[in-house]
Amino acid sequence: MQTTEPQNSNPNVLPPSAILARSITKDWDVIATEIDQDERDPIDAQEIYDLLKDISDPEHPLTLSQLAVVQLTQIYVTDHPAAPSKVVVEITPTIPHCSLATLIGLCIKVRLERALPPRFRIDVKVRKGTHQSENQVNKQLGDKERVAAACENDKLLEVISGMMSTCA
Repeated sequence: MQTTEPQNSNPNVLPPSAILARSITKDWDVIATEIDQDERDPIDAQEIYDLLKDISDPEHPLTLSQLAVVQLTQIYVTDHPAAPSKVVVEITPTIPHCSLATLIGLCIKVRLERALPPRFRIDVKVRKGTHQSENQVNKQLGDKERVAAACENDKLLEVISGMMSTCA
């Protein structure tokens, strides 16, 4: 959904060194012995961040992590066998009047629903005080029926797929 004139024509961009990534273990023998289909694989905030950091911004040729829309410190995960599993992602729009905040939140929600086990409840919100319509955006993102209806819109899904095309 590239527009000719972006709302935020000069966004702050984080340097690559500020984008946190987990180092990957290459010890395949250890990994192979740890894999057990019946065992619950714990998921943490870093893993969620890794799923989201490469999503493209719909307005700029940058990722959500480069624009600090998605930050590791604003991802909260509860994943204990004794409690319901939940992921909360707070997004920070680049400007307080960003008209694409709902689209970005929807894309994050779709990405997580496709990647996470069904035991997770996914909650995507605009971070408090970062958007002039945060309550309205949060209400839309929290409404299961609206999210489901949006996911049935072919044009919207095409935009979301484009945003996620940069993900690993």
